[in-house]
Amino acid sequence: MEQVVAKKKVLVVDDEPNVRRLLRNILSKNFDILEAEDGSQAITVAKTQQPNVILMDMMMPKMDGLTACHMIKNDPATKAIPVIMVTATNFELNIKLSEQMGASGYVTKPFSTQELFSKINEVLATT
Repeated sequence: MEQVVAKKKVLVVDDEPNVRRLLRNILSKNFDILEAEDGSQAITVAKTQQPNVILMDMMMPKMDGLTACHMIKNDPATKAIPVIMVTATNFELNIKLSEQMGASGYVTKPFSTQELFSKINEVLATT
């Protein structure tokens, strides 16, 4: 009998519906996609759905990605979930802040599909 392997879950967090749609289209063949449109939604979805990895935009209304990442990494229920920051700004300071908040990686928009998959796979390999 063939064994069905459950797809890993990726939580895509971005306030731009077009970015969420793009990421869903790129990733949905390989992963089950969950979505949130701001940091506070991301925290709720992370707690209830326990995704395998989170792709988090940095700049969002209500709660930015760095704050949400920090809260996810400091909650015993979600601290093991790797967070990859996805942002349009490739500033050294943002990369350092991301690392300080507990992010496992950093991808700059626009990104290539290959870059995105390799970062996700790299992070998943270490969990």
